[in-house]
Amino acid sequence: MAASAAPEVAPRAPSLVRRLAGFLYEGVLLFGIVWFVGLVYGVATDQRHALKGALGLQVTLFVVLGLYFVYFWSRQGQTLAMRTWHLRLQAHDGEPPSPRRAVARYLLAWLWFVPALAIVSTAGLTSVVAITGVVGVGMLAYAALARLRADRQFLHDVVCGTCIVEARGAAGPNTP
Repeated sequence: MAASAAPEVAPRAPSLVRRLAGFLYEGVLLFGIVWFVGLVYGVATDQRHALKGALGLQVTLFVVLGLYFVYFWSRQGQTLAMRTWHLRLQAHDGEPPSPRRAVARYLLAWLWFVPALAIVSTAGLTSVVAITGVVGVGMLAYAALARLRADRQFLHDVVCGTCIVEARGAAGPNTP
């Protein structure tokens, strides 16, 4: 009689609060990258006014941030903030996502912001308080969608075939 293999259990996502704390910390770390890229861009293009070359700066930042995320996600499954919060991104096979999957995840992760920014643009909002409120509510609504799934994963992870898991005690490059 053959021994039956134990059913494979999908890893459970860390708490939403913990993932949002990692998200916030990621923003703090990215501030330095955005500042540095903005400085280099401004010097390289002789930008003397914030609105001169704004589209070029936005495209440059989009690409640089994409390279940052894709590099860390596909190499070890963790950005610097994810390492601090013991979170790891993996494909369903348990390995870090491929570069192609990481690019898809980066692009789809903009769902955190794009719907709220579309509302801001459509409504013609210009007040910093109003824009911050709409984007904040949009981000919280997107995060809340994870509560509707049994595995508690975000929509962009579901579509890309990735998941965020607990990194403590897991076999991986950062395990002591």
